[in-house]
Amino acid sequence: MSKVLYYAIFLILMFGIYGAGRLSYRQFHAGDICPELLGIPACYIILACFLIPFFAQLFELNQVLFFTGTILAWSIAAYGTTTQLMGTAECPKTSNGTPMCFISLAIFTSLILLKIAERSIPLQPLE
Repeated sequence: MSKVLYYAIFLILMFGIYGAGRLSYRQFHAGDICPELLGIPACYIILACFLIPFFAQLFELNQVLFFTGTILAWSIAAYGTTTQLMGTAECPKTSNGTPMCFISLAIFTSLILLKIAERSIPLQPLE
């Protein structure tokens, strides 16, 4: 079960890197797509928040790195979702109109919960 969780986390991170990477690419070339946080486009920050846990998972680094990236991104996505729902800000949207901050919140919530589950399962020796 631990291996299933490990690879599920890995696949979700790859999906997130792909999505945030595409959005960051569009932001870099077209500009004014992502809202800014402290003068930095949020999609760049979210991309970094996918890359940090990706490398922490891939190289089995300190779990603090994994949780730092995912909790920071979860916080940004929760803020974006809240402001989107209140109508005080606009998140970038998918082609079907779904705000991407909703998707980010779901992805990072899933990553955090899966990592907690993965850590709670004792490692079994390979036979």
